Amino acid sequence: MTSLTWNDLPGAATRAWGLTTLREMARDYLATLARQQPYGDVVRQRILRERIVDVFDPELLRRLMLEHADALIRWERGPEVFSQTLGQSVLVTEGPVWHRQRRLLMPAFAHKRMAGYAAFMVDAGSAGLDRIQPGPVEMSGLFSHITMDVILRVLFGTQAGDQAAPMAAATQHLSEVGFREMFWPMTLPDWLPLPGKAKKRRSLRSLFGFLQQQLDAPPRPDGADLLSGLRALRDEHDGAVLSEQAVFDECMTIFQAGHETTATALLWWSWLMASHPEAQARAAAEVAAVIGRRLPTADDAAALPWLSASLKEAMRLYPPAAALMTRRLSRGVTLPWQGRQLQLDAGVMLRVTPYLLHRDPRWWTEPEAYRPERFMPGAPEVPRGAYLPFGQGPRVCLGQHFAMLEMTLVAALLLQRFELQPGNAAAPKPRLAVTLRPEGGLTLALQPRRPA
Repeated sequence: MTSLTWNDLPGAATRAWGLTTLREMARDYLATLARQQPYGDVVRQRILRERIVDVFDPELLRRLMLEHADALIRWERGPEVFSQTLGQSVLVTEGPVWHRQRRLLMPAFAHKRMAGYAAFMVDAGSAGLDRIQPGPVEMSGLFSHITMDVILRVLFGTQAGDQAAPMAAATQHLSEVGFREMFWPMTLPDWLPLPGKAKKRRSLRSLFGFLQQQLDAPPRPDGADLLSGLRALRDEHDGAVLSEQAVFDECMTIFQAGHETTATALLWWSWLMASHPEAQARAAAEVAAVIGRRLPTADDAAALPWLSASLKEAMRLYPPAAALMTRRLSRGVTLPWQGRQLQLDAGVMLRVTPYLLHRDPRWWTEPEAYRPERFMPGAPEVPRGAYLPFGQGPRVCLGQHFAMLEMTLVAALLLQRFELQPGNAAAPKPRLAVTLRPEGGLTLALQPRRPA
């Protein structure tokens, strides 16, 4: 069996040491990577001294991310940038430290814990929707408030209140700044009097101060909040507990990831519901038949297959994590591929782009169309690795079951009350800044839903 190395892979010629490509990626990351796809399933690119491989073959990607997970670490620049906000949390660390953190945190997000969180989700969703008046509604603010309220209730037993809007704004600003900083070899000190540094400092101070207030508050007597659970965790091997700094970092990560990505997914789903009235009507009818006018529960989620499928299809078209953090090979790997041995050396970087995998016409019929039936029971299967809204491999999102339950319950509450209409809103343009959000926000017309 012949060998295939990085030098043998197809790819565009490098111009100006790759600096032109780097500028294009900073301007429109997804469009730049889409130009790689026509070259094949495994495509090489060089930027400065870095050797990069884009993988568009789902099965090959799955095998790399699962069978060779021990050879993959995140591209160093990503954790450097994220650590400014998230400290040394489970989203940042590598190696034995990460394994210990992941092992400690997994019980908090076990599927069996979801029913206990569902009441928080429903209470927050109902409270957020109670504030809405029929007519034009800025959906980004609505979903950010609801999902932030959910995560604060779960984490600390508190509510978002008036802090939701400024905290969401700070989160989104830091996402945009972090995304830009990833295209620079280093981050200049934030104390420098440079454009944008003052706003970044204010955003960090706001988030850190807000989180510290929650941590300093008296604990709930019943210990039902996730913070109490984090402080009570004991390592099964040595009995060690998380330090207060570690608790702070993990809480910041749960707070950030727990509201931003879910709000983003609901935002795109709401647009797709508004612009596809037949799909919305079917989802609303399903909610009415299963739940009626009562409040939904965790048990209802499994009885709403069309609503669940409508959310999954929204995340296919617009995955919140449209591009996963690049991985670097810490050692060489060899695996069979298309009748040859694919050999990738230590130091090669792997880029994974769910947005492009989710729109590949080989795996998805009419890939640009919104078709929730793709995810209904009995639908044709797609290759493993062709759909990864929560990532893949050992670093798959810890909160994926939490997120799916939250989105389903909030979506059901919204459809109980309102019919979503596009109003004068044009089709939103996706804009990537860590998460994939509609450029300029999204305003829809919400009209009271008439009883069937």
